[in-house]
Amino acid sequence: MTIQVGDRLPNVTLTQATAEGPKPVSSEEFFKGKKVALFAVPGAFTPTCSAKHLPGFKQLAGDIKGKGVDTIACVSVNDAFVMRAWAEDQAVGEDIVMLADGGGAFAKAVGLEFDASKFGMGTRSQRYSMIVDDGVVKELNVEQPGEFKVSAADYLLAQL
Repeated sequence: MTIQVGDRLPNVTLTQATAEGPKPVSSEEFFKGKKVALFAVPGAFTPTCSAKHLPGFKQLAGDIKGKGVDTIACVSVNDAFVMRAWAEDQAVGEDIVMLADGGGAFAKAVGLEFDASKFGMGTRSQRYSMIVDDGVVKELNVEQPGEFKVSAADYLLAQL
């Protein structure tokens, strides 16, 4: 079942891509006591994700944080090394926390996984964004397959 507005995020282990290397973090710990703008992409280094999705959040990071968001995070079904390399490639610096959902546990737990095998990618996360306040989903914006509208940074910014 897909997570809904008002639901608490399930507790699964993600891996934070840091300069010091991969760091396991529970979703409960990561989202506890703060307001997080989370966006999910089907894959690091993929065309829309690299040309629009991540750059949009990088560009609007100051505006989003200016509306009371403590942390902006990107999650993808990739390993932490790929997420770190993508962060470096996109020059996200400290603006966006990169979270690896290597086995897709988070995507599955929130009911937003999809089969991208026909693209040679296996099980991935759908493209979405959400506002999470102390672990509770306040806004949820799930894209229709192949689209990039409601999960964009400017759309999420307008919800704050």
